[in-house]
Amino acid sequence: MMRRFLLLPFILVGCTAPVTDPPAHACSPPLDGSAFTCPPHDFELGKVEIPRKQVRGEVDIYDPYHWSTLHGVYVDNLRKSRIEQTATKPSDSIDQALLEFEMSTESDQ
Repeated sequence: MMRRFLLLPFILVGCTAPVTDPPAHACSPPLDGSAFTCPPHDFELGKVEIPRKQVRGEVDIYDPYHWSTLHGVYVDNLRKSRIEQTATKPSDSIDQALLEFEMSTESDQ
């Protein structure tokens, strides 16, 4: 009986969550065929940048928990910078896929 009351808030939140349109549909042409313009992109193709974590609030250097937090933020940011350095650029991936597609269609003929 108690389980029903514990699940009720989760069911209500899941059923009443707002449904938003994904950003991929931000530049869809209108169905009536009228003219439209897409907004400019706010990113650079080929540049991979992951948001960094930051320490917020006051830091007490004598508190071992704060040292642990600082170390965790440092390690996370170090991992993200390594990912950025070794990540494949999207344009390179697209070019490689197109090249493989052309090679496969040529071999089929």
